[in-house]
Amino acid sequence: MRLTNYTDYSLRVLIYLATIEKDQLTNIKEIADTYQISKNHLMKVIYQLGKNQYVETIRGRNGGIRLAMSPKEINIGEVVRKTEEDFHLVECFDTNNNHCVISPVCGLRHVLNKALKAYLEVLDQYTLADLTKNQAALADFLFKS
Repeated sequence: MRLTNYTDYSLRVLIYLATIEKDQLTNIKEIADTYQISKNHLMKVIYQLGKNQYVETIRGRNGGIRLAMSPKEINIGEVVRKTEEDFHLVECFDTNNNHCVISPVCGLRHVLNKALKAYLEVLDQYTLADLTKNQAALADFLFKS
């Protein structure tokens, strides 16, 4: 299973925001520069994180972004489900576009579905707080001068 860049960037933004001081604001440029990723991609990611109420955006001269809730309240499995387009690991997972001739008798779909379920169940056991327990070490890497 491989996550899309969109989900990867979403998780990285949340980690970044959880590492800064509570209620401190940052901006897209700072995050993009830190991770060396496209500001345009991050704009889309942060917009969606805002729609999903993970991130609060404050407009204006002194505006910026910050977490909209405690890291303890942000479940990683939920974030992944909300940011991934689909979980079609193989063609037969997409019932509208399945052209595999052995689908009716193949056991692979069941095995992969079981694996996907286990994967998501593991992610459901973690919050953003769990991922940022090493906040000082993360800050050393994220906020190098």
